[in-house]
Amino acid sequence: MLRKVCFGMLLVFGVSQWGMAQDVKLKKAFNGKNFKGWVEPENNVWWTINDGVLKTKSDPEQTGSILWTDKDYNDFVVETEFLYGEGTVDTGIFLREEAQQIQMGISGSLKRDMTGSPYIVGKGYPVEAEGVAEILKPNDWNTIKIKAIDNVYTVWLNGKEVVTYTSENVPEEGPIGLQLHPGRDMTASFRNIKIGEIK
Repeated sequence: MLRKVCFGMLLVFGVSQWGMAQDVKLKKAFNGKNFKGWVEPENNVWWTINDGVLKTKSDPEQTGSILWTDKDYNDFVVETEFLYGEGTVDTGIFLREEAQQIQMGISGSLKRDMTGSPYIVGKGYPVEAEGVAEILKPNDWNTIKIKAIDNVYTVWLNGKEVVTYTSENVPEEGPIGLQLHPGRDMTASFRNIKIGEIK
């Protein structure tokens, strides 16, 4: 009896969490004109904005860069369209800190596309997103959506859920970041970036 009650409580909690994520209102986090809402890196040579598109390009020294939001988030949903550009694209979205990331593009360690998969510092890729090869459009715009509730990450690619992962040692809050991986000669683009806070 107790087991049934506990299961029921977990089920209700899970449905409640799912409901919160579905009801969250996504707000435009990138105005397509300038870096308002973001922390533009000092001596920025990596990030440019043109016609509503945020483009990142490696510098000659391939130092890499991270474009962070100027606001910290607790539980949230982030969504963006992205387009692979030139070179070996290795980018991703950081969740509250650099140690927690959802990969987009070619993994430097695995030498293959790991889009949608979590990359956790110290663990590498603990799980791999499912069905990405059939969902991803390598030469067109794609949409990735990430829900972060506490330490649980759920990722959708072009509207299809591809992974849910429970992380460890996750900070309570922090900024959201877009990555230009160091040691790469590449370009990538983002547009229609939206973020919704889950209260």
